[in-house]
Amino acid sequence: QVQLVESGGGLVQAGGSLILSCAASGRTSSSDAMAWFRQAPGKEREFVAAIMRDGDRTYYGDSMKGRFTISRDNAKNTAYLRINTLKPEDTAAYYCAAGPDLGLGSFTPYDYWGQGTQVTVSS
Repeated sequence: QVQLVESGGGLVQAGGSLILSCAASGRTSSSDAMAWFRQAPGKEREFVAAIMRDGDRTYYGDSMKGRFTISRDNAKNTAYLRINTLKPEDTAAYYCAAGPDLGLGSFTPYDYWGQGTQVTVSS
């Protein structure tokens, strides 16, 4: 089992930046792939970004390229998501996920999920 705990969310003004963190514990060998998803009220869950353990392979949702940057620190078993130039439409619950590296990129199936951290962007 892998436990994932997100942090870093909050209320931010539009135009600002935010860094979300996802700390993994437990069987961290099962978190070769780590990713971020988000879900806004009344909308479906949306893929944001994923990163493999080597740190070199990163994947972004089509509408996420440019303002979102995913990274990870394997020594700390932590993944990060930096969001720049926040917009009100970025308001959502952001979830961290972990799973195997199957070479599927953004289509990786994730076995473990965090509880989410809320990001609210005011205009």
